Amino acid sequence: MRVYVEGGGASRRAQEPLREGFSKLFERVLGGRARPKVIACGSRKEAFDDFRRAVKSHPDALCILLVDSEEPVKPGTSAWDHVLKREGDQWPRPDGVSDEQLHLMVQAMEAWLVADPEALAAYYKQGFRRDALPRQPNVEQVAKRDLYDALDRATRDSKTKGKYAKSHGFELIGLVDPSKVRAASGHAARFFDTLVDHAAAGPP
Repeated sequence: MRVYVEGGGASRRAQEPLREGFSKLFERVLGGRARPKVIACGSRKEAFDDFRRAVKSHPDALCILLVDSEEPVKPGTSAWDHVLKREGDQWPRPDGVSDEQLHLMVQAMEAWLVADPEALAAYYKQGFRRDALPRQPNVEQVAKRDLYDALDRATRDSKTKGKYAKSHGFELIGLVDPSKVRAASGHAARFFDTLVDHAAAGPP
């Protein structure tokens, strides 16, 4: 498996924290199974373009695209329909690509972070305000702007890390408990199930 992830910056050096963070998350999801290769792609459009090229250049691998949904996903709407209809994307599904090859972080990666307040508290330590985090048990219902605002309020007084930055997010994604993310996000659960199913089907 090869997972193409939105974000991480323009250079390989800048992208390394994202690769490392998601690799750690996948290790926690998969246990002793082989982890997929993580490819940090920079911008959202670059992630889609890298994925399109990869399905042709790596025909023997399961290539997966993982991006923010940026906004709510209407019930019953597939991931491919979401990005096809979303203004600013209009991404058609490439020929031969299945539903399980696109997954969404709804509405952003930060939703997966707030699903595990304990991991955030352990990271930010003194000064962290857990009561500033969204209380919505379904993190997919929290707007992207509200996620950032909540993380800013919760972390601005941290004596250890200071207020939330994207670089923190790439570290934190490797620290969150996948079972908590799964319980708080149906799209995350779908993605984790895809990873497990294909890792189990692969060579030992």
